[in-house]
Amino acid sequence: MGFLKKIIDSVFGSGGGEIRDPDGIYLYIKCDRCGAPVRVRADRRHDLQRDYDSGELILRKEVMDGACFSLIQTTTRFDAGYRVIDQQIDGGEFISWEEYQKLTTPAKKSQHEEKDRSSGTS
Repeated sequence: MGFLKKIIDSVFGSGGGEIRDPDGIYLYIKCDRCGAPVRVRADRRHDLQRDYDSGELILRKEVMDGACFSLIQTTTRFDAGYRVIDQQIDGGEFISWEEYQKLTTPAKKSQHEEKDRSSGTS
């Protein structure tokens, strides 16, 4: 059973980390207008266009966040190994997975606040 879990975790990621998909490319964006974080998945088999002059792969995505419904346009260039060469964005900013996690995970209350709440004191 442990062997199977290791295989699943190596392909799809573990519970605490970023989800990994062998065919997926993930971009993390924050809207300029409202600050809402957005995770975008692109399929490397179907969503990328090849620039035959330079050999680069190009991903163009129009993204709409779920808070203010602002349209965000992105263009990302990759080399043959799917490493980011250049990124451009209009209407938002690229953020890291860690920043995305901070923006989407509710802040944990301190242990002191939890004790006060459970005992009924303020």
